[in-house]
Amino acid sequence: MAGMITALILLPVAGTLFVGVARQNYARGIALGFNALSAILAIALWQGFDTAAPGLQLVERHAWIPTIGAEYLVGIDGLSLLLVLLTSLIFPFAFLAQRTGRGFCALMLLMQSALYGTFTAQNFVLWFLFYEMSLIPAFLLIKIWGGENRDRAATKFFVYTFLGSVAMLLSFLGIYFSRGTFDFATLADLGKTGLLTGNLAWLAFAGIFLGLAVKVPLFPFHTWLPDAYESAPVGVSMVLTGVLSKMGVYGFVRLLLPLFPHEIKILGPWLLALAVCSIVLASLAAWAQSDLKRMVAYLSISHLGYCMLGLFAVTARSASSLIDTHAALSGVFMQIFNHGVTAAALFYFVGLLEQRRGLRGINDFGGLMQRTPLLCGWMSVAMFSSLGLPGLNGFIGEFLIFKGSFAVAASFTAIAVIGLLVTAIVFMRAMQALFSGPLAGSCSAFPDLGRSEKWIVVPITLLMFAVGIAPQFMFNIFNTTVIQMARLFA
Repeated sequence: MAGMITALILLPVAGTLFVGVARQNYARGIALGFNALSAILAIALWQGFDTAAPGLQLVERHAWIPTIGAEYLVGIDGLSLLLVLLTSLIFPFAFLAQRTGRGFCALMLLMQSALYGTFTAQNFVLWFLFYEMSLIPAFLLIKIWGGENRDRAATKFFVYTFLGSVAMLLSFLGIYFSRGTFDFATLADLGKTGLLTGNLAWLAFAGIFLGLAVKVPLFPFHTWLPDAYESAPVGVSMVLTGVLSKMGVYGFVRLLLPLFPHEIKILGPWLLALAVCSIVLASLAAWAQSDLKRMVAYLSISHLGYCMLGLFAVTARSASSLIDTHAALSGVFMQIFNHGVTAAALFYFVGLLEQRRGLRGINDFGGLMQRTPLLCGWMSVAMFSSLGLPGLNGFIGEFLIFKGSFAVAASFTAIAVIGLLVTAIVFMRAMQALFSGPLAGSCSAFPDLGRSEKWIVVPITLLMFAVGIAPQFMFNIFNTTVIQMARLFA
């Protein structure tokens, strides 16, 4: 199993080289081929992963730049493996959703490689390199292949994320000069007794928090997201919401919470308030949207707010029992995966509607159930999954987050429940406008799902049912990691 993580990171890079010399018509096929190889390798990692063993596995460690404490250090635990599997699932889904040429496919493969590296790197220098590497392809994909306001959206995306990254880099430089290491595990051990002291600790905390809060995004650092998701091509929007946004949540779990537990406890009520604002205000903003893409974008912010609610609840306050902590953390991990799948599916369905109509406003459609029953039916499943209907994947994560959070932060969690109500209103309103009523004249020639579209929709929807009905195979991936993190946060 040695070298498998490195092979996983380098495989999409090799795909980029093959795509670059291929004919335009073959680019997507080659990209999908390398996606399939990456998925096979990710499944092999899953099969070789010992779910009962704590700590990192399949570790690869090599000297890199010893003068600054930089190592090539990669490994996986349950959370890393979960995100590697999610990345391997979303990228082929995104490639199938969009027909494009060599440049688009090459940039997407580079971003895939950067994400694999981000989720497996265990040294800050290496992690930051991959973290920033994902920024450039995302910026170019929006800038070149985006919609009407792509220049403004791409610039806003780049400025927000770049400034957050600079703040995070400066914070880690301060940590390195004080502690002399970039190793995540070593820093986490030091964080138990206080990584830094005085104002330096608060400055380092603020810089890392800012960089990660922009990436999630967490209110009020979210304003770049609706513009970026609206302007990006459908496949890119699927990757942005399905995988790229998880980099921020992953950073909170891997970096901020273990390194600064004392600061988290002091700021606990304020952090919980930001998470609740992300849930409630973003869902209200989604209610006010007439553009389907912006509606899904704001709902994405709201659903990621549930992850932050669960994390801040178990780390900002002393949990009443380990059971509640386990429930909240398990819910966060499940929500990370489930949101990635469901949000990407919703963007795909919005793309299908826009492809058929040329527009994506809620009021541009009507009575689609009469013309496209399959499209409406499968899209309804994705909406109900995002809503958290029992029996679908969205319910599992949200239920566990609320179960764990109510025990330690009841008032904040009670307010956050308003987000569920508003989300239900948003989806019911959209379903009524799109699917019900008389058939709009502009939709009279709409084709229903084609064969190739069914091959995309059916497997991803069956996965929603599989996770919702029998989620234990997902829990087995990260149960040991949850137990280990619960002890750390305690």
